[in-house]
Amino acid sequence: MKTKKLTISALFIAIGALAGNVIYIPVGASKCFPIQHTINVLSAVFLGPLYGVINAFCISLLRNFMGTGSLLAFPGSMIGALLAGYAYQLTKNTYATAAAEIFGTGILGGLLAVPIAVLVMGKEAGALAYVPGFLLSTIGGSIIAVVLLKSTMLVKAVNKSV
Repeated sequence: MKTKKLTISALFIAIGALAGNVIYIPVGASKCFPIQHTINVLSAVFLGPLYGVINAFCISLLRNFMGTGSLLAFPGSMIGALLAGYAYQLTKNTYATAAAEIFGTGILGGLLAVPIAVLVMGKEAGALAYVPGFLLSTIGGSIIAVVLLKSTMLVKAVNKSV
């Protein structure tokens, strides 16, 4: 089971790091990345909160090394992944998982990005500067994840009946 989780985790990290070169929404000092949020929700469902947070950290780190991310990738992605993982553990509901990702990344991550932008990156930002962009990114990515999960569940149901 551990080998399976590590393999899925590596796949998610590779997709997340590579897709960052193609799909992102620039918002001020941040680069909003909907694929990250899709991966956060999928990691929550398939792997749990610990792997989700590790995946989010690794993707953020790789994107920073490749020059396609910013330091603001860390707070949003990791908090969203953590909350999504716990939400799925508690509810086994993909909608609750997506909502936790949206709240964790969009609200909490957006708020935590402000002190990082001001103190570490030297950018001027108001208290809610990153919340709208983070919300836009995480809502889009979470919707993609729910659609993927629902289609996967539909395929499983069809395969069981055949």
